[in-house]
Amino acid sequence: MFIQTESTPNPATLKFLPGQSVLPTGTADFPSPENAGASPLATRLFAVEGVTGVFFGSDFVTVTKVDAAEWDHIKPALLGAIMEHFQSGLPVMKDGGTAPSGHSEHTGEDGEIVNQIKELLDTRVRPAVAQDGGDITFHGFDRGIVYLHMQGACAGCPSSTITLKMGIENLLRHYIPEVTEVRPVGV
Repeated sequence: MFIQTESTPNPATLKFLPGQSVLPTGTADFPSPENAGASPLATRLFAVEGVTGVFFGSDFVTVTKVDAAEWDHIKPALLGAIMEHFQSGLPVMKDGGTAPSGHSEHTGEDGEIVNQIKELLDTRVRPAVAQDGGDITFHGFDRGIVYLHMQGACAGCPSSTITLKMGIENLLRHYIPEVTEVRPVGV
């Protein structure tokens, strides 16, 4: 098994490509070791000293580290953990389930606007940020303000504010006049 790695715009996050499917659908975000119980692979990765976050996409794993840890020191242990997991035959997620992820539900009078926002995120934004090892999902819409949740490499990325304001906000405002601003939300 050969696992490729790619840097991301977030210097604290590295993207691992195992050359096979990680999650058949959706994404899974594990922002701390306490959230990793649903995934044997995430649990294994958090066992590597210095790991602070794990994120799964369809064909990639992103790992976030503490600033004090050097990639040269922890990358071999992470590659080993990923390789051991896939060779063990264990599932990525227990019981074939997936971690909660994706867009939040929205009920109310702005349903049509929210559907347009989700459609633009799914077709224009999420594929691009997946290339960088992350995901951005809809969290809420209130009086013209769109709240988005940033995951994986996008969470804590130095360029995420620029991506939100210059990229996503401009895109949504162009197509949906009711949108006035885009803001990130915490977990």
